[in-house]
Amino acid sequence: MKKRTYIEDLGKHIGEEVVVKGWVSVRRDQGKMVFFDFRDMTGTVQGVVLPQSAAIETAKETRLEYVVSITGKVNERPEKNKNSKIQNGDIELEVLEMTVLAKAEPLPFDMSIEGFNLDLTTELDHRALTLRHPRLQAIFKVQAVIIDEFREYMKSQKFFEFQAPAIAPATAEGGAEVFEIKYFDKKAFLTQSPQLYKQIVMTAFERVFSVNKVFRAEPSATTRHLTEIVSLDAEMAFIDSWHDVRDMSEATVRYILLQLEKTCAKELEFLQATLPVMIEKTPTLSLTEAQDKIFEKTGRDVRGEKDLNPEDERSLCEIIKDETGSDFVYVYGYPTRQKPFYVYPNPDAPEFNEGMDLLCRGVEWLSGGRRINNYEQLLEHVATWGMDPHKIEMFLEAFRYGVPPEGGFAFGAERMTMQILGLKNIREATMFPRDMHRIDGLLTHGEDGTPSA
Repeated sequence: MKKRTYIEDLGKHIGEEVVVKGWVSVRRDQGKMVFFDFRDMTGTVQGVVLPQSAAIETAKETRLEYVVSITGKVNERPEKNKNSKIQNGDIELEVLEMTVLAKAEPLPFDMSIEGFNLDLTTELDHRALTLRHPRLQAIFKVQAVIIDEFREYMKSQKFFEFQAPAIAPATAEGGAEVFEIKYFDKKAFLTQSPQLYKQIVMTAFERVFSVNKVFRAEPSATTRHLTEIVSLDAEMAFIDSWHDVRDMSEATVRYILLQLEKTCAKELEFLQATLPVMIEKTPTLSLTEAQDKIFEKTGRDVRGEKDLNPEDERSLCEIIKDETGSDFVYVYGYPTRQKPFYVYPNPDAPEFNEGMDLLCRGVEWLSGGRRINNYEQLLEHVATWGMDPHKIEMFLEAFRYGVPPEGGFAFGAERMTMQILGLKNIREATMFPRDMHRIDGLLTHGEDGTPSA
């Protein structure tokens, strides 16, 4: 039996007979001939079944999304028919034999590149089929590169990868926005962050990172929130200040953007996406400075607020873009009690902490900053925040035995994907989104009969 040839390699086999396996994306009858576009995981190619071909009768019965095995000859297209703008635009597969490996029912909607125009609810309801569309495949190829290149950069900087558990006895960030679960006859929680675990592992390995699913029981009926996300986390020891954490996170983003430019040019062009601009040094403002700037430029007075709301984030990013050309801006120095217990207070102004956020194109990408490494100070914060120290005993034990100055950060992979590609809803950047209304299928409907997605 002849070995299968992947579609991306067909250009190396002009004049040769090959075996191709894949799906039928396009079917066109032209007189006595039948034209197809075949696809596999590496790309697409046009195939033609001539009237005298042994495959002609099978071709007449073959429809969209049929799975086929093709024996064919790779021919160079006539010069007038070549198309340099598409993959394999200079060749054509002359189909000699065709075997149907699996049939497909008639499609419920148009899956062509030009005709695919579903509302998001329908797209998600039919995810098992819509994932085959080139647009969705391009989105998730970009996301795969984001995650891969985060890993690669972390490894290049001597970070050690670990996997944090998804079930925890206590919450890392406090609050009620957690999923409580029955764990045998005990109460436990789905992890809302690997924070406590990555700090524990950091005390052994100095620099650590993880790619983890995390769960947030927060209102997710928005275009930017989900209940389950992929969190790209890093933690590093022996820092001199929170600036070291900022600089490492900035270098990580810069590396990811560079690799996307190199490896995803085709997907970015197809999606008509422009990578965000990161200038030589990303602008960094305190929360107070950011609020002053918003007031100065827009007249909206949000000075003294404890955080930036979504409108503030959009305004600040627009202002920074106009002033510097940067699509990114760091904001630091939040009220200490507004952040989790482990965030380091500014020694000169303890009411503010050394936490930071990275905003891009109006949406938060990252949170991070310096952490408390002193055991006694941690205990004070645990008491002040009203936490039960027995439930985080493992975490506290690590700090009882010597921890250097340290800090870290975390990205949301879906948020990054959404912003980089200019998507309108984070669910477009999530293969199988979970929110208040959906676990694959819809759970509840809004007043108009449709989910908030």
